[in-house]
Amino acid sequence: MNKSELTEAIASHANLTKADAGRALDGITQSIQSALKSGDSVALVGFGTFEVKERAERTGRNPQTGAAITIAAAKLPSFKAGKGLKDAVQ
Repeated sequence: MNKSELTEAIASHANLTKADAGRALDGITQSIQSALKSGDSVALVGFGTFEVKERAERTGRNPQTGAAITIAAAKLPSFKAGKGLKDAVQ
């Protein structure tokens, strides 16, 4: 399902126009991005939790030369599915 299909599904489930559903979806994604950027997590009970995880600096290998390289630390967004979502998928 892509963004336009999701927008259509939201519009039909919530009795909204496609334009209103698109704005609502954009608002949700922007709000989640803003919260993660500021270091907060977003918990949607029954659905899941969005949070930022930190990956430590580590050593890797250049596959062409075999030389050791340092891979920088990074902050990555992650999602952990909630019980309701897990049960719905099974």
